[in-house]
Amino acid sequence: MNNPLLAISGVYRSFAAGEQTLTVLNDVNLTINRGEMVAIVGASGSGKSTLMNILGCLDKPSQGSYFINGQDTSKMDADQLAQLRREYFGFIFQRYHLLGDLNAIENAEIPAIYAGKEKALRHQRATQLLTRLGLADRLDHKPGQLSGGQQQRVSVARALMNGGDVILADEPTGALDSQSGEEMMELLQELHHDGHTIILVTHDMEVANFADRIIEIKDGLIIRDTKNKQKKDQKTLADTETVSDKNSSIGRYTEAFKMALLAMSSHRLRTFLTMLGIIIGIASVVSVVALGAGSQQAVLQNISAMGTNTIDVRPGSGFGDRRSGLVRTLTSQDSEALKNLSYVDSATPSISSTGTIRYGNQAVSATFNGVGSDYFRVKGYEISEGQFWDETNVINLSQDAIIDDNTRKSLFLDESAIGKVIFIGDLPVRIIGVTKPQTSTFQGSDTLNVWIPYSTVASRMVNQNYLDSITVRVNESASSNAAEQGIIALLKMRHGSEDFFTINTDSIRQSIEKTTQTMTLLITAIAVISLIVGGIGVMNIMLVSVTERTREIGVRMAVGARQSDILRQFLIEAVLVCFLGGVIGIALAYLIGFIFATTGSSFQMIYSMGSIITAFVCSTLIGVLFGFLPARNAAQLDPVDALARE
Repeated sequence: MNNPLLAISGVYRSFAAGEQTLTVLNDVNLTINRGEMVAIVGASGSGKSTLMNILGCLDKPSQGSYFINGQDTSKMDADQLAQLRREYFGFIFQRYHLLGDLNAIENAEIPAIYAGKEKALRHQRATQLLTRLGLADRLDHKPGQLSGGQQQRVSVARALMNGGDVILADEPTGALDSQSGEEMMELLQELHHDGHTIILVTHDMEVANFADRIIEIKDGLIIRDTKNKQKKDQKTLADTETVSDKNSSIGRYTEAFKMALLAMSSHRLRTFLTMLGIIIGIASVVSVVALGAGSQQAVLQNISAMGTNTIDVRPGSGFGDRRSGLVRTLTSQDSEALKNLSYVDSATPSISSTGTIRYGNQAVSATFNGVGSDYFRVKGYEISEGQFWDETNVINLSQDAIIDDNTRKSLFLDESAIGKVIFIGDLPVRIIGVTKPQTSTFQGSDTLNVWIPYSTVASRMVNQNYLDSITVRVNESASSNAAEQGIIALLKMRHGSEDFFTINTDSIRQSIEKTTQTMTLLITAIAVISLIVGGIGVMNIMLVSVTERTREIGVRMAVGARQSDILRQFLIEAVLVCFLGGVIGIALAYLIGFIFATTGSSFQMIYSMGSIITAFVCSTLIGVLFGFLPARNAAQLDPVDALARE
């Protein structure tokens, strides 16, 4: 003997009502065979809708058993019940429950999407069903553009999409006019004669008389179960075969992505406001990192102006050593020895003093520096006019001078200084070159400098055979700290003691880099806080969105959506909001940089690809982390409760 299609035994359904318990179904026993057309009738509050919800796996009994085609539903989880709704049931709701953002075809296709059916096949089937239901000219119309009867026909097409072995119709004529109601009942009879099992839930006996079996329920009890002898012969509705279930998870992801975009597009203002916190946070992070990099570069350029990767050697034990003036052990031979080290790019001796420089009837105070031929390479100076001297000038004690741009302006205004003779004290020197302006944070921009060979200064001006300092430029590929230790070791060996100290400009560079990195990290932390606040905003808006779209979630669950399908849709929506917010935030950061560049700022914003990638990752993670809770709440909604909400 074949098992009945649906079998309910000893079913109770109770609900909490304050401190009391309200029993809606009381020891209900019912069997429905395949191909029957059954009407469940009763007054409002009799329990008929609750019974229909249990039959359609939208609700579970508090007690008792329910078997579908021999399968015990009490042992099934939410996704298995969703599979039954996809495979066995098609719902025709009194209020249609169509999704307002989708057209007729898209509404009819929803069950097939969750069944994983191919897009082309489900589109073809939806078109065929709607055409056979008389909606060939309404395929692309949204629910708001359809009459009540047309909307009900779309819901019938949706119910038949996956086959609809069992059609559950809740007050199918309740929201229709008389003519549309008659057409709907004729349609249900046609479906019945096509072999579908039809279960009508109604309080209207006139509607119930279309069924071949009438079950009357009162106060949660079945009080009558009778056969209806008066049946009219109806034409059949030729149906197409159901499309095969491909169980394509990729297709479900694609559709979830599409539905998320549609939901965002339908609520543009809400979506933008949700993005706003992410936009501000991402723009802040990228801009702060770019500002920090730009500021750091500007400072390091100033350091480069006083010599790139250089080490100064000076007599004494350090700054403030009163005895340093008595230490006279640094010599030009030390400079030559240092120059021969493999990790040294160049080295220059230096003797410095201040005095008066005269040209014609003009006199100015300036610093004159006795230096070697490598000095200008060591310090990074470039010539703007004339030329530098070479080692021959040093050996010959030549009276040739290089002046800076400040000295040229002070003595010669707009004249060319090349070839002019100036007096440093009583010593005449000829100008052979002028350096390009060089601004440094560590050296006043108004300082006047004159450079002549150190040999000339030592023998013809100050009469000394020792040096004030030696400056060494280290190869870019060498470690500055290791080079410093090598220089110290060599000079200690030459002098027999450490009667000198070193100043490593790379240490200054490193200190400034650490300082700017610390400041960037601090400000970035503040920006990250704004990102977190933005993420909380996303979560709040998504929670509100779940509340607003509860009925939509219920409809999707009723037609077979798994909990994972609902979770996926809302999670993708949250990630998309944050991802797009990240894109806009990065674009805003670049706009800020453009504004900086066009306003003539003294430094530029330097964008880091690492910070941009991090911003993308952060915005996506925020979508996942802060979107998960609302998405999970949506997925865990009870379908029957969700459908009951407005």
